Amino acid sequence: MITVTEAIATAEILKRLSDEGVSIWLDDLSRKRIASGNLAELIDTKHVVGVTTNPSIFQAAIGSGEGYEEQLADLAVRGVTVDEAVRMMTTADVRAAADILRPVYDATGGRDGRVSIEVDPRLAHETAATIAEAKQLSWLVDRPNVMIKIPATKAGLPAITEVIGLGISVNVTLIFSLERYREVMDAYLAGLEKAQAAGIDLATIHSVASFFVSRVDSEIDKRLTKVGTDEALALKGRAALANARLAYEAYDEVFTDGRWTALGGARANKQRPLWASTGVKDPSYKDTLYVDELVAPGTVNTMPEGTLNATADHGDVRGDTVTGGYAQARADLAAVEQLGISYDEVVRQLEDEGVAKFEAAWGELLDAVATSLSSKGVDGE
Repeated sequence: MITVTEAIATAEILKRLSDEGVSIWLDDLSRKRIASGNLAELIDTKHVVGVTTNPSIFQAAIGSGEGYEEQLADLAVRGVTVDEAVRMMTTADVRAAADILRPVYDATGGRDGRVSIEVDPRLAHETAATIAEAKQLSWLVDRPNVMIKIPATKAGLPAITEVIGLGISVNVTLIFSLERYREVMDAYLAGLEKAQAAGIDLATIHSVASFFVSRVDSEIDKRLTKVGTDEALALKGRAALANARLAYEAYDEVFTDGRWTALGGARANKQRPLWASTGVKDPSYKDTLYVDELVAPGTVNTMPEGTLNATADHGDVRGDTVTGGYAQARADLAAVEQLGISYDEVVRQLEDEGVAKFEAAWGELLDAVATSLSSKGVDGE
């Protein structure tokens, strides 16, 4: 049982993180978490001010069936398709979470209190279908604090511009490379310009750019281990932080230049960097590595619950750990390249794998729901 003293200490570490300008979002959602009051508790006690979801999260939640039995029975009686059933369940969860977070949204002027839901991952390489899906999801959830997640594929970039131009807030996901990140920021600015031309109040549009962290180390560390020299092994665990820090440098450049100045003068909001995939994959690394070392103002860190709890317990919040490290970050990535490990090849592979993983999770979710509908006397087709 946690003592009062321990609870205060837990809150204090997370409060320090928030005070440094880092918004703490939870990278998980389920109906059980909503219904049990757990999400509300995390908001009250652990400074959680947002929620992100993805196909893998929904696959784990809905695939278990827990908390979804009544809705599945109703959907089966109606004879809905599997795709419709999945969207009815996922949007219901996001709507409920958005309602719980609405006070945070109101208190922060829309900056936080956000819940993200992703377009169908099978549409990752289809621009027009992604735009249509984003519009539909925004309508289905029907909450001002929803963010529609669009992958940062080549086809996703014009979709980001179009959806932002319609006044819909967007969470851009699956960003691995610095070049693609700059393209994402450009797509956002272009969307703001379209929205402005359409007479939409730019202050109502918010966006985050989800820059993935741990997966970069997982892939590059594997290649460094294969090289096997002392020099290579000494670089393990450094590439992901270097990549993220240079992403923040790019963010700082883009959102201080002339193009941004004009939009900022029209009350536009900066597209904040969001550190995603922040749970360590290598158990030899400190479990709060991608939180402690990525503290910078104006960022979001979306954490799985294990990482959130670890940070609350023993996170090392010691001020900005990003902006002073640009030179070292460039040196670390250059050293990796000099060992024959291609940065461009790694980030391209990670993007392809990221899309494929979400497609696979979505497929598993559809299969699980189809089985549930069929067991209730409906074939789900």
